[in-house]
Amino acid sequence: MNSVEIKHLDLQFASIKVLQNLNLTVSKGEFLVLLGSSGCGKSTLLNCIAGLLEPTSGQIHIHGRNVTWDEPSERGIGMVFQSYALYPQMTVEGNLTFGLRNAKVPKDEIARRVERAAEVLQIKPLLKRKPAALSGGQRQRVAIGRALVRDVDVFLFDEPLSNLDAKLRADLRVEIKRLHQQLENTMIYVTHDQIEAMTLADRIAILKDGKIMQLGTPDEIYNRPLNRYVADFIGSPSMNFLDGEVLGDSFLRGDLILPLSDYRFAGGASVDCSATIGIRPEHIVTGELVEGMPIRSEVVVEMVEPMGSDTLVYTRLEDTPFHIRMDGQARVRQHDRLAIGIDPARTSLFDTTTEERL
Repeated sequence: MNSVEIKHLDLQFASIKVLQNLNLTVSKGEFLVLLGSSGCGKSTLLNCIAGLLEPTSGQIHIHGRNVTWDEPSERGIGMVFQSYALYPQMTVEGNLTFGLRNAKVPKDEIARRVERAAEVLQIKPLLKRKPAALSGGQRQRVAIGRALVRDVDVFLFDEPLSNLDAKLRADLRVEIKRLHQQLENTMIYVTHDQIEAMTLADRIAILKDGKIMQLGTPDEIYNRPLNRYVADFIGSPSMNFLDGEVLGDSFLRGDLILPLSDYRFAGGASVDCSATIGIRPEHIVTGELVEGMPIRSEVVVEMVEPMGSDTLVYTRLEDTPFHIRMDGQARVRQHDRLAIGIDPARTSLFDTTTEERL
């Protein structure tokens, strides 16, 4: 059985269309990430699933039941917000039990659920503290625990890590992944951070202007983006793009000729057209391996960014800005001439007009 089904969902505020004919199915036990830039509709979609916003049209089903017009408390979900939203006058234990006590859950059942949540989230020593005595990461654990004690099958996360510093965010990201592996519950997670999306998700839905641009596994999203928007959005630095044309089995741009015999066309065969080729910075070959590449060129280094494990090189290819990701120990300096190689099989081609994958 599918955990969540969204059918032809529309949401409109006055003349502004926030969600447009959106369809989405989330399998039982799946970790789905809604990813996109600010204003794309990802949090709005999550709030519709939670019952905090009323859709203009369409339906939402949870475990086969139409919950489109049900109250949030009737939907069988647990939600974790960006802000911790803890009661400052209550202890951690009080925050965890507050909703259960209001729902008249028996005391022994409350104790069992709190014990389990505290153990899973490693917050047992914090139960008698108040939120003011907790760090940001501890507060977010308590917020997750408050959803966890509801003992539901579907959890909704609305950018829960965005208020934390980088290291804490990375640590808690691992905890959330471990939590999902332990519980095997369905989780729908909203973020604008592509690293969170790629590391946590079973599948990612990339949204733009209230529409899903691509839905797939992290591997599919990264290696075979369906359109230029997805290709540009995923990756840091983002994919390099060169405009040109496909003629026969080659991509042409100025003096650059890329044979496409090893490229997998979405339609099965090449079609002569104006095209944009995308090449990820980490897929550009340098050093001794360049000689074995089907395409070789030379660029002049304009700027270098050492990043420890990686070195980012800024240059130009065919008079277009071009980024290269090299090993962190690479010895390269400004104004160096750098030989590079490109494997056409690791590129992406897009129709220049429609921006769809060729």
